[in-house]
Amino acid sequence: MKYMLMVLTVFFGCTTLNAAEVGDDGLHKAAWMRDTFKDLQEDLEEANAEGKRLMVIIEQRGCIYCKKMHEEVFVIPEIEQFIEDNFFVVQLNMFGDVEVTDFDGQTLSEKEMVKHWGVLFTPNILFFEEEVADDKTAAQAAIASIPGAFGRYTTFNMLNWVVEKGYLTDEPFQKYHARKFTEQKK
Repeated sequence: MKYMLMVLTVFFGCTTLNAAEVGDDGLHKAAWMRDTFKDLQEDLEEANAEGKRLMVIIEQRGCIYCKKMHEEVFVIPEIEQFIEDNFFVVQLNMFGDVEVTDFDGQTLSEKEMVKHWGVLFTPNILFFEEEVADDKTAAQAAIASIPGAFGRYTTFNMLNWVVEKGYLTDEPFQKYHARKFTEQKK
């Protein structure tokens, strides 16, 4: 019994090490997220200056799927490092009041912008090209999205597909993912 208690203590102690920090707004916070003025054109310029891709992640307080992503997927060292190295990440609160300026210049609160884009689920991750026309909304300009919580392989492969510009090739993400997943499982 004493051995079992020790094992459980070690197990639960280790699992909390990867617990995502939650901010005052109730959203999970990761070291790779950027605190910006939420002007997407400025964020895109800053991402480009750093040689990174702009990624916008939309979340909400109490989202069990956001929690899953932050505590089970984003903390995998390979994924965490890949995001840190390749993406400029801006977080939006699905029900937040902070002003967001879209690529087309329209400024709305986070909750109104998310509604304007037609985003219904969290987490929802949008990815962008290095250049976005100033007459496009983020919803129109996104070259790919992750509409919900996915596991390590789907997430990692989507991140790679975006960085490798797979959306410009004849291989759609689903085929890319199937090919990569087979390779990763060997």
